[in-house]
Parts: sequence; C-alpha cells; structure tokens
Amino acid sequence: MRYGGPIRSVHALCRELAALGHDVHVFTTSVDGPGDSDVPLGTPVNLEGVQVSYFPSRALRRLYWSPPMRRALAETARRFDLVHLHAVFLWPTWAGARAARAARIPYVVSPRGMLVPELIRRKSRWVKNAWIALIDRSNVEGAAAVHATSNVEARHLESFGWTLPPVAVVPHGVDDPQSSSGSVSSDVAAAISAGAIVLAFGRINWEKGLDRLIAAAVHAASARVVIAGDDEEGYARVLQAEAQRLGVSQRVVILARHIDGADKEALFRAAALFSMTSLSENFGLAAFEAMRRGLPVLATPDVGMSEIVRSIGAGLVVEPSPRGIAAGLTSLLSDPAAARKMGMIGREHVIANYGWPAVARRMEGLYRSVLDAVSAARPDK
Repeated sequence: MRYGGPIRSVHALCRELAALGHDVHVFTTSVDGPGDSDVPLGTPVNLEGVQVSYFPSRALRRLYWSPPMRRALAETARRFDLVHLHAVFLWPTWAGARAARAARIPYVVSPRGMLVPELIRRKSRWVKNAWIALIDRSNVEGAAAVHATSNVEARHLESFGWTLPPVAVVPHGVDDPQSSSGSVSSDVAAAISAGAIVLAFGRINWEKGLDRLIAAAVHAASARVVIAGDDEEGYARVLQAEAQRLGVSQRVVILARHIDGADKEALFRAAALFSMTSLSENFGLAAFEAMRRGLPVLATPDVGMSEIVRSIGAGLVVEPSPRGIAAGLTSLLSDPAAARKMGMIGREHVIANYGWPAVARRMEGLYRSVLDAVSAARPDK
C-alpha cells in the first residue's frame, strides 16, 4: 500500500470483479520499498477472492524487472480471455503486453495518470521519451482499448497524437470509510489537537503540488495545514524547509509515513476541507475519499476530478497559484455553513455514482465490448 491510490484501486476493482463471478488473477512483484513483502513467490494467494501471484525482482527494482514473472506470463497468458495492464514506464507492463500479443489475447492498458506531457517534461524527460519511443507507444497503440479514469486523462492521452485504440473513461471507485476503532497515534493526535485543519492526504511527491499549498498558507492566515502520506522519495524534507523559509512552519504539519485505519479517519474528522493542488492528477482518489466523508474539496484544474467538483458544487476549483489557492482556502474556512453544504453535496454524489460494485460493472462492460469486437473480427465470422 506504500505506493498509493493506484494499488488500492486496482485491488478494489479486482475484488469486485471477482464478486461478480469472474476468475481474476493478478501478477505483481514482491517489491516493498527497499525490502520485499513477506509473501510466497510464484504461488497464487487468495486475497478477497482475487488470486495474486508475487514474483521476485532481484535487479532493476525501480522498473520491477522480474524474469520469473516473464516466464509465468508466457506460460499462462493463453488461459485468459483478456489481460489488463496497469501503469506505464514499468517493465511488467511491457512483459504483459508482449505475452498477450504472443498468445493473441486482447489487452487493455490503464496509464494511471502517467502519460501527461507536462509531467514528462519536468522529470526524467529524455529517459521517459526514449521509453515511450521504444516501448510504451507501441504497447498503447497495440491495445484493444485504453482505460482513462477521467476526461482530463483522456485529453492528455489524445494530445500525444498517437493512433489510439478506443479510449474508455471509467472512474475509480471509492470504498466506504474504515472502522475508526483503535487508538490514534500520538503524532496524529498532536497534529489535530489545535482544531480544524486543511488536509492534504496521499503520496508526498513533487507532482502533488504540495509546495503550492504551503506557499498559499502565507496568504491564508487562518489555514492550519496537515500533509500526510507515504514519502518514498524524501520530499517531505524539501517541504519542511520551504515552510520554514516562508515562515509558516508553525501552521504546517507533515506526517511522512503510511497512515491508515484510526489515524486516517481521525485526520478526515478533524478536517474542515480537503486540498488537492496537484500539477496533474488523472483522477484524485483521495479527494473522492474526502467527499465520501462529507468534506468540501479545494482542487486545481489539472486534477481529474476537479470537473466534478465544479459541476456539482462540491467545493472550489481554483487557480494553481499560491494566491489563488489561498483565496479558495479563505473562502471555505470563513463560511463553515457553506462548506458543510458543499461537503454534503459531494458525499451524496460519491455514494450514488462511485461505489466499487457499480464501477466494476462498468469495467465489465468495457471488457465485454473488447471481447465482442475480437469475436466479430475473426475470419470465421
């Protein structure tokens, strides 16, 4: 779970597809940060009805290179009706696409927000462009369908000018709030002890635009910001130094660790609003989790779910500048009644439209359309 929302959403989707009666298998590695998960290797493990097979990655771990996974894919691909590949710029996606093509099995690709021109330009540009040219473009163009989680992500994909297969927009689903039983950790208790907070929850990463939020605190004197989540790249130190430089370190708390269960629910309960100021966000699962709990959302336009926030009035979509974000924070914090009303609108919308069973049925529909198209194209038809 240290790798954020995509991991949770992929498992939840697979869990609900299994509940619909499908035989769902996941191939992944045992990589868990600098170490490895304590799991059996190469043997399916039943996780909530999903058969998960873990494979070792002994070298090139940042790419999740795993020869045992490649062999297993080659041996088993023909047993499946369809392959679904999640993420790009990673070795397993390449291996899965190659195995599916060799077995003449259709596959679907979910880029998971990684194919965004601006993000590619800002980090590892030459390496990513080379990978795209050599691997990912052909993988995407050779897919039976591409899955985007928002219209924003679909537009990013179209901007590459590739020859794309059909692009289907199917959102993430949102789980119900977890049980809040259990004690709250001391660092979380301290962070929420002084009253209502502005919460930013999720991976701590430069793409999340958290420096924008810290800079906005300079212009929003009433905002007490709590940033919480896994910090794989050590970016929390950069943010702490920035808060110190700007003179807002007394109003900015950073909890750089994995947070779940009672701690997570305590943070959501203490929040007056949820902030997502990402440079790019294909969907924004954490913001939907906040909406499910009745919180208004402040988002920037490049967050995929911002179009929903704007259209239903579940919060504010603001200019992605410190002053624009600060104006939104001040507006929501200064009118608690209006903020609560926005939060309730968001909660009702998420419950009605983003439950995982409903999302799994939409994905099932995408799979069936792919298989129907393959069947119709067969020479004997």
